[in-house]
Amino acid sequence: MLRLEIVTPEKKVIDTEADSVTVPTASGDAGILPSHAPLVSALRPGILTYTNRGTSERIAIGGGFLEVSNDKVSILADSADLAADINTDAARLQREEAERAIAAASTQPIEETENLRDQLETANARLQLAAGK
Repeated sequence: MLRLEIVTPEKKVIDTEADSVTVPTASGDAGILPSHAPLVSALRPGILTYTNRGTSERIAIGGGFLEVSNDKVSILADSADLAADINTDAARLQREEAERAIAAASTQPIEETENLRDQLETANARLQLAAGK
């Protein structure tokens, strides 16, 4: 059994047991099971999934960092939203604003628009989770 803890700068989002965790890392989705090797990784915006006694739960993550050690999965996320907490109108607005800003910055170097792309991916993850996909 794993211990899963997700914390944002504002609050502790979840502290629970999990049979498995799938998390969007910078290098792709990572599946974590009990006895996983120690791991530290950057997170990309996306959807984290964990199972607990056969029930799957999903959380929209807005980037951050992951540490796995001694069957504990610790996530320090820029943002983390449960489906019930997502304001779809606000997420759509965030997506539209990020798309406009990316289009306006099309002549900027890619490093300059990285934060905007993260905002867009975070909004898309929230909308995807809220839609139940």
